[in-house]
Amino acid sequence: MFTGLVEAVGTVVTLENRGEQARLTLDLPFAAALKLGDSVAINGCCLTVADLTEKAVSFDLLTQTLKITSLGQLTMGSTVNLERAMMVGDRFGGHFVQGHVDATGKITRLEASGQDHIVAVSLPPEIHDLCVDKGSLAIDGVSLTIAELTPSEAVFWITPHTWDNTHLHAARIGQAVNLEADMLAKYVAKLVSARLPSA
Repeated sequence: MFTGLVEAVGTVVTLENRGEQARLTLDLPFAAALKLGDSVAINGCCLTVADLTEKAVSFDLLTQTLKITSLGQLTMGSTVNLERAMMVGDRFGGHFVQGHVDATGKITRLEASGQDHIVAVSLPPEIHDLCVDKGSLAIDGVSLTIAELTPSEAVFWITPHTWDNTHLHAARIGQAVNLEADMLAKYVAKLVSARLPSA
C-alpha cells in the first residue's frame, strides 16, 4: 500500500529486454535501506526488489506489467518517481494507492500559472468513468486532485513542491503516464454494476 506522496526521484541505469519480460535497474537514493523482496512504487507501479548493490536496484517487469504500464518505454537516464511501501503508523497524506496500474494516459497540456503548473492528462473511458471532479487520481504514482474533469481528460494544478520533487518538471506533451483510479471508486463501481439489471 502506498500514499501517492513521492519520496524521491531515481534514474534508469538499464532496461534489459528478456524476451517477453524485462529487468529494470535504477540508481535510487535509498538503495542502502532496501532488501530483497521489498516493494517500491516506480512511476506508480508496485515492483519487487529482485537484486541490489550499494546504489543500484533491479526489478523484474512481467509481461502484464509491460502491457499495462508505460515502464517499457523508459530509457537510460529517464527519471522515475519513487515511493516505498507504507509503514504502519505513518501519516497518511495522499490517498489509498495500491501500485496496481489500471491503464495509461498521455500528457496533453503543460503550462505555468504563476508559481503553479497546470497539467492535463487524457483518460481512457474506463478510467474516466471512475473519476469525479475534485476526486483523486494517481499519475505516475503521484496522488493528485482532479481540478477539472472534461469529457476526455483530467486537469490538475501542481504545487511548486510537487513540481520540483517529482519527475513532472521533466515531463513533456505526449508522454505516456501510468494511471491508477481511486480504489474506493473501483469497489463502488463493482458493487453498483453487480446490482444493476442485465440488459
